[in-house]
Amino acid sequence: MKARFVLRASTPWWRGPLLVGAAALLTILISAIMIRWAGGAPIPAVRYMFISPLQSRFGFTESLLSATPLVFTGAAVAIAFRAGYWNIGAEGQLLAGTIGATWVGLHAESLPRIVGVPLILLAGMLFGALWALTPALLRTRLGIDEVVTTLLLNPVALLIITGLLNGPWRNSESGFPDSDVIADSTKLWIVWPNTRVHFGLALGVVVIGLCWWFVGKMSGGLKLRAVGLAPNAARIAGLPVERTLLITALASGGIAGLGGASEIAGVAHQLTTGISNNFGYTGVIVATLAALSFVGALLVALMFGVITVGSFSASRALEIPSQIGQLVQAVLLITVVCALVIQKYRVVWTIKRSEGRK
Repeated sequence: MKARFVLRASTPWWRGPLLVGAAALLTILISAIMIRWAGGAPIPAVRYMFISPLQSRFGFTESLLSATPLVFTGAAVAIAFRAGYWNIGAEGQLLAGTIGATWVGLHAESLPRIVGVPLILLAGMLFGALWALTPALLRTRLGIDEVVTTLLLNPVALLIITGLLNGPWRNSESGFPDSDVIADSTKLWIVWPNTRVHFGLALGVVVIGLCWWFVGKMSGGLKLRAVGLAPNAARIAGLPVERTLLITALASGGIAGLGGASEIAGVAHQLTTGISNNFGYTGVIVATLAALSFVGALLVALMFGVITVGSFSASRALEIPSQIGQLVQAVLLITVVCALVIQKYRVVWTIKRSEGRK
């Protein structure tokens, strides 16, 4: 007996929400088992992770802060994947953006804030796009798989940051391997008084809106989707496939780099080797869970922000590993992907007949 997947001819409207809901319940069940194995109580842990951050002003605003970089990286990955460009390098592009932002922030003391803030954001975008340029050229000119090249460049960006912080950008006051604090004229505005929620979150929402509008409403977005769905057919139809991929790759890198600039100018205010908590890699999960929907990426990023803050609360209160939040995110990814496969495909079993005698 042999099994194969066959594309469903049609699916009822209720199957998608039902499967996603089942995936969420299965995620909670598996996570509860893992929490129990870690020595914690599952029900209080789930309450701390999913409900507690929303019950206080501090927890809610910190969840928004944790979600901010994921909004950028989720949008960056989603727009690249929609074009069929498999960018796994959002982590390195975000780190490149932090380098560009720090460089501007350290040399902008004399600038007014209305000039310094746009300048530091543009620097992050430019450095992120430049970091994405080499893999994009290798894909469009030589046909080299971008999954490998973008992925391998991620640790290179971190090594460059380490070299800068142990060399010319070492802190001039403490001597520690972190940069000096950037100029006040390049720091982002706080949009929620007496919290750490900064202008970067609003900027991320604007980026999400622009991506949704371009991909869904503009002729250029239609070409992008055509290239992603059927590149050979798009090429036969006369669409500039390679140019579309190149521009999309640069836009994706620029968005991720903007997320890096937002972290520097909005919350960290200095460059450190731990500036990114795997934001780029998590952005791949965000985009995948959102089914490459930009609005969905925003919602998933916010959900991950809640889980991140809640996992630290659960760790302190229940003495379980703080990495439990990452475990929940990974399990959620697996269950939702399985649900999406079940929604689009059905399993057909065929009996292999034995050959007759000659």
